[in-house]
Amino acid sequence: MSKIILIFFVILSSIIYSQESELTKFGKVFKFKSSNTSFPHKNRQGGYTYKNTHYKVDEHYNTSDVKIFIPNNFIITDSVELVFYFHGWWNNIDSSVNQFNLFEQFYNSKKNALLILSETAKNSPDSYGGKLEEMETFSELVEDLNDELNNIFNNEIKIGNITLAGHSGAYRVMAFILMNGGITNKINNVFLFDALYNDVEKFTYWLDNNNGKFINIYTKNGGTKSESENLVLCLEGWKLDHIVIDDDDFELDDLNQSRIIIIKSQLEHNEVIHTKNQFQKFLESSF
Repeated sequence: MSKIILIFFVILSSIIYSQESELTKFGKVFKFKSSNTSFPHKNRQGGYTYKNTHYKVDEHYNTSDVKIFIPNNFIITDSVELVFYFHGWWNNIDSSVNQFNLFEQFYNSKKNALLILSETAKNSPDSYGGKLEEMETFSELVEDLNDELNNIFNNEIKIGNITLAGHSGAYRVMAFILMNGGITNKINNVFLFDALYNDVEKFTYWLDNNNGKFINIYTKNGGTKSESENLVLCLEGWKLDHIVIDDDDFELDDLNQSRIIIIKSQLEHNEVIHTKNQFQKFLESSF
């Protein structure tokens, strides 16, 4: 059996190396551009001003990059599962990977899936999701991604289930993807990392009409406390089974007690993704 697995990885490596890629300790990274990412967008063609600071188009709203991370332990099956991670304010896809150890956590989760990072507002204090807020754009982005995977693996790839994960200001693009993305039936996990600032009704609608896994971790001072507590009231009122965890030292068994998990964290806003390998644990508990 071990010889078969070794032969498989040799073949897989030869396929992947035939494409231009970046090698990391934990896997391989491919980058491509898609017209179905957040930007450029007409609503940011003049840039964006926040608290008297102007964020120019060329620096913050003119990037359509998508990165695909293929972990070293990934094995091709009948359908390929995708995990989309969206970054928050004053960040970009590369800085998020480095700051929060995303590749390492993804690899260590042993989740047989691909990690997808689609650029939104780059290094800007802006939650606007651009084109990804519009009808069907997310499904078109997935189609673009499907084509790229066909080229990478030199094979016909079928897209399976999809996980949405995001930190801070990423809540908005995630909420609109659930509402307008066109393939909500494929989304079976939603992870919010101190990100529930608004759009509670979009997330609760998804919870009430789908059977996916939902984890919301929030902090005392990150600005998400009131909306997270409001969500708990909605869950109680609608009699949706859920659990609330008051401890940051939760284990995988705790995350498997319910499909809806609310976590009250004592950590800081930028610690809830990686300080205790939370992203890894969420992935390990995912559907």
